[in-house]
Order: sequence, then structure tokens, then C-alpha cells
Amino acid sequence: MTTTVKLEDSWKTALRAEFEAPYMKDLKAFLLAQRESGATLFPRGADYFRALDLTPLDKVKVVILGQDPYHGDNQAHGLCFSVQPGIRTPPSLVNIYKELHTDLDIPPARHGFLESWARQGVLLLNSVLTVERGRAASHQGKGWERFTDAVIARVNEQDRPLVFMLWGAYAQRKAGFVDASRHLVLKAAHPSPLSAYNGFFGCRHFSRANAYLVEHGLTPIDWRLPETP
Repeated sequence: MTTTVKLEDSWKTALRAEFEAPYMKDLKAFLLAQRESGATLFPRGADYFRALDLTPLDKVKVVILGQDPYHGDNQAHGLCFSVQPGIRTPPSLVNIYKELHTDLDIPPARHGFLESWARQGVLLLNSVLTVERGRAASHQGKGWERFTDAVIARVNEQDRPLVFMLWGAYAQRKAGFVDASRHLVLKAAHPSPLSAYNGFFGCRHFSRANAYLVEHGLTPIDWRLPETP
């Protein structure tokens, strides 16, 4: 992975040093070796940086952090919590929709495709950007975490007020360096069925984020998804 990687221009500029760093070259070698061994990787290569391509650095308003891509067929497409059209909505996203309904009276979408959020400035970033088919967390510790730390750092450095939605202990640790004196940092339990009742439900992050954006002269996010993806 070098600076010739296909990536939205603002991110390519902001992350140039990362792409030239030895750890990214090692990560590229690991991914190539995986493919050569016959492993199936998700998402497809063109979607590794989909979250960045859809949400340029200067357009970011809200950051939502996930951990790993989905490892089942036809699920992952580069956005955390989101699945491709026609795929059953995963349990955590079902709970996100429930909170949206409670918070903003938005009925749950019939699909799990979140690109409309990304196009409005919601950076849907996983900590790890690839996974082997059927092997959850199989690409942790290979370099992606350092890269996405740099992504979060570039967002944190922006001179406009932004919103960070940190769901669960992992996301809260990963973005622990975000400057809460300049940005709104919202924390809650993870929306997974195992923890959603421990503080995710009722957190009202969506309305709180929009109120903050409006307060600072920014257009709020339309969290209502299109009826069809």
C-alpha cells in the first residue's frame, strides 16, 4: 500500500505518511499472502476504504466506531454496522434501529444498508478493515488498528466541532484521546443483544448529536434511511 492507493483525495493527503510507513507495507504483504493461500477476504478489495471514500475528511460530522467487518458472505462492504442490500439486518443494527425509533420516532428500516448516513458525513469506521471468511477477528493485530488510530487522530485535529459516538468499551478505549473540550464525545454500552440493555437503549445519541450540530451551525443528520437501499 503506497500513496498510489485509490482513495478519496482529502484522506489520501491526510494519511500519506501512514501509507508510506513500514507497517502498512507489512499489512499489504499479509493480505496478499492470505489471498495467495486461497483465503476469502471481506469486504472486497475495492471496499476496504469505503468509509473514507464516502465521507471525505472535510465533510465528517459524526464518527461511529465499530470493531471488525462481518465475516459472513455478502455482508461487509466497508462501513461499520452496515450490510449489503438484501442481507438480513444484524442484531446490533436491529437495536440501533430500536433506539432511533425511541429517540427520534424513526421506524426501523427494512434493510441494513447505511450508505445514506455516510454520504451525509457520518464516518462509519471499523477498527480493523478486513477479515477472513468465517473467522471473526482474524485480522486483528496486523496493522489496521494503527491505521484507523491515525484516521481518528486526523478527525480529532479538525478545527470544527464534531460528534463521536462511542458504543462499548472497545470504541471508548480506541478513541480515548479525542479532545472532549472541542468535540462532543457520547458514550454508551454497545448495541449488541448482550449489552444494549446496559445503557445503549435510552442513550438518545442521535438526537443529542443533531442538537449539537445545529447548535454549531451545521446541518443535522437525517437518520431516516431510504425505503429501498
